[in-house]
Amino acid sequence: MEGLLHVLFQFADLVVFAVLLALGYTIGRARELSHFKSIRRREKEYAGRVASFASRYPPSPQQPQDCVLVSGCVVVGSDYFKQFVSGLRSFFGGRMRAYESLLDRARREAVLRMKEEALRQGCTLIFNVKIESTNITGGNRGALPAVEAFAYGTALRPPRG
Repeated sequence: MEGLLHVLFQFADLVVFAVLLALGYTIGRARELSHFKSIRRREKEYAGRVASFASRYPPSPQQPQDCVLVSGCVVVGSDYFKQFVSGLRSFFGGRMRAYESLLDRARREAVLRMKEEALRQGCTLIFNVKIESTNITGGNRGALPAVEAFAYGTALRPPRG
């Protein structure tokens, strides 16, 4: 028994690291799945209510329309598990799937927030949609990766009569 305790104390740092890594993975994954579920639900909800297009010009309107600039912005941060896995991936090379899901969530959330703003303003069509993204860690070593996504476009609403 004493020998086992001695071995555990020798590897205590490794055990704590492994437990924290597993905990980070479990909690981070659960939160990410919950966010994706929310995104899919809202995408279905807005599918029939707000149309968005990347085209530069609006479809030919049947009646005069008012134009409104709408936007949506979100900052999504990573977790320590993704940072650890991506560090290994950058050492060995290959796709960084952990960060791809981070960017996907940020982009989709920003578009949804833009659509929410359009609906609040009485708009049902958004054209010339653009999405900008940036890494906001500023290259700070040891900082958790975070990405900002900004979606914007021109929304059309029928004129108030």
